[in-house]
Amino acid sequence: MKNFSVLVLLLISVTSCKIKLNNNTNKNVNVINYVNPFIGTGGHGHTYPGATVPFGMVQVSPDNGISSWDWCSGYHFSDSIVAGFSHLHLSGTGIGDLADILVMPINKKVDLTTKVSSRNDLPYKSLYHHVNEKATPGTYQVYLEDPKINVKLTSSLRTAYHKYTFAPKDKQSVVIDLGFAINWDKAEQTAINIEDRYTISGYRYSTGWAKNQKVFFVAKFSKPIVEYVLVADKKVVEQKKTTAENTAVQLFFNADTSNELQVKVALSSVSINNAKDNLDSDDLSFEKVEANAAKNWESALSKIEVETPMDSLKTLFYTAMYHAQVAPVTFSDKNGQFRNENDQILTAKDYTAYSTLSLWDTFRAENPLLTLLAPEKTADIVNSMLTYYTTKKILPVWTLYANETNTMTGYHAIPVIVDAYLKGIKGFDHEKAFEAMKNTMMQDERGLNFYKKFGYIPYNLLDESVTITLEYAFDDWCVAQMAKALGKNDDYEFFLKRSQAYRYLFDPKTGFMRGKSDDGKTWNEPFDPKHSNHREHTDYTEGNAWQHSWFVPHNVADFIALHGGNEKFTNRLEQLFTESSEITGNNVSADISGLIGQYAHGNEPSHHIAYMFNKANQPWRTQYWVHHILNTQYNTTPNGLSGNEDCGQMSAWYVFSSMGLYPMNPASGEYEIGSPIFDKVTLNLSNGKKFVIVAQNVTDKNFYIQSATLNGVEFNQTTISHQQISQGGTLRFVMGSEPNKNWGLKNNNKK
Repeated sequence: MKNFSVLVLLLISVTSCKIKLNNNTNKNVNVINYVNPFIGTGGHGHTYPGATVPFGMVQVSPDNGISSWDWCSGYHFSDSIVAGFSHLHLSGTGIGDLADILVMPINKKVDLTTKVSSRNDLPYKSLYHHVNEKATPGTYQVYLEDPKINVKLTSSLRTAYHKYTFAPKDKQSVVIDLGFAINWDKAEQTAINIEDRYTISGYRYSTGWAKNQKVFFVAKFSKPIVEYVLVADKKVVEQKKTTAENTAVQLFFNADTSNELQVKVALSSVSINNAKDNLDSDDLSFEKVEANAAKNWESALSKIEVETPMDSLKTLFYTAMYHAQVAPVTFSDKNGQFRNENDQILTAKDYTAYSTLSLWDTFRAENPLLTLLAPEKTADIVNSMLTYYTTKKILPVWTLYANETNTMTGYHAIPVIVDAYLKGIKGFDHEKAFEAMKNTMMQDERGLNFYKKFGYIPYNLLDESVTITLEYAFDDWCVAQMAKALGKNDDYEFFLKRSQAYRYLFDPKTGFMRGKSDDGKTWNEPFDPKHSNHREHTDYTEGNAWQHSWFVPHNVADFIALHGGNEKFTNRLEQLFTESSEITGNNVSADISGLIGQYAHGNEPSHHIAYMFNKANQPWRTQYWVHHILNTQYNTTPNGLSGNEDCGQMSAWYVFSSMGLYPMNPASGEYEIGSPIFDKVTLNLSNGKKFVIVAQNVTDKNFYIQSATLNGVEFNQTTISHQQISQGGTLRFVMGSEPNKNWGLKNNNKK
């Protein structure tokens, strides 16, 4: 009878929670429950499972302590050892940096003077099992097997929250190790100051991919510190503060009052005082912060609502929406200040400064997605890039913690700016933006001297010449479009003409873009279109001729003509997907992954290619291959991404493509039509309007478009403009199992 009563009470409790949940006016209150932050933490996805909020300054997440490519985020699902929980992480890049300000709870006194040559030497590391690990948007939890401590993490915009639950009567202690580093990050100078019984502060200066990274922090504990051991360069010091290349401290707390210890940590690139200002001053409980983080994610994820009977598709979609909104990250402090690469302290006035701008990846789909999801943040991103230009007189390439890494090719801040301008996003100086783009493309760095002299970059003068030439041609086209919109006709004509640089490198005999010598005649021989040599003595960046020969998104009509017309072009394009997947060479780029034939979905240069069939009057082939990519390159396991997430690009491709849209030319203001997989998609636009996409009869077999209407009027073309979507309305597709080869042929011969 007693057990029956308990069961009844339990059922009442569960039912009450459900009623409370379902009474919420937001019908999508549960969308965060579809997100699985572990997707991408295996394979080569390089994502992290820890806690952050949309575009948050802090990303508090576990670090395994391994220095290896697949541990770029600090964590890999194949691992079972945790070294600690640091506060800055990269989402899905191929670069191993950050993992700053490591904190680890422990239940015993450890020797921090021990020399550490690998994670095996770390005295505070612990075993964990995935069965005792959980992650949801804004929250991460894991049980540490060795010290028997449960760890829970959450975050606000600029403050990370830790909650540790120790075993009864166990020693309660925390290690902060500022010397901890992964991959090629290295501490140069660190400092720890025990300010009072509850507060620790300090800084970590390091070099790595970001050559001048300065992170200041403050940590405030819920219990007084009763004892501590402070270490500088592996030697115990007796003071309350110390400065050295590597510093660490073990703190001890009274275990008699409760089994729980909490700590909140805030960071700044400017100063300890700014970190203190960034620290949440509200006396919020951990649970309240956790609830606020969930609420913020709920709002961010619900900007697009999808309807489908398949929960696995919802998991893929909302996890992709999640990953598309963890980067770029907030960089300016609460007072607007942030540190520049040259150590100048700047102040963001009327905007938020952002960093972690992986532009070579994100200009393709991630940044266009943000123009839909968060246009106000797009304006801030543009202002962040223009601030960089003000200092350096050149636009950024790939910024991390305000450091220019100069990683990857092209100047793809340019299409991001043009995309924002042409979509009517306000909040930045349009004339200054044009000046920045024009001056960037007219200087001589990164091969532009050769590009200006020859009209292309000769392979014998610079590595990766084909990729760089093609990307500069696209950047030129983007400058031309903004020049035209601003009435700068001379600039328009100049950059439009230069945007035809791809013509120099097209070899009609082979059908590939190839390296050409400075004599203007000689091709780079011998030629093997499947050959890859990673980042050196090669004509292609992280790929081969098969993957890089298609980057002419700004003038596809002319590109098709170079091939000899639609039939020859589409046959070549089909061969890309059906060719053998052999990659030749002794130093093949690890980034070539997710292969379908020679198409490599695991790396960004392939992402637009399947949509090019649309421009050659064979949209059913776009529908077939996009559907195939959606089905084969994403799944709900930790290995669910076929390549690096790359700060949201891999996921942005899925978000767009699963809806049936894609910005093949990301600065055109248009979206190509692909193959929608959801019964219904509702875009809740920032202007208060809704744009609905309905796919009638859609199933895994019915992925071909039979017919379409836009607001009840026949729609028979494969592009739709951003302006049309912004006006709201309904795009309705009728889907079937066989291609309708007459649909979508209207107005498809545009550039």
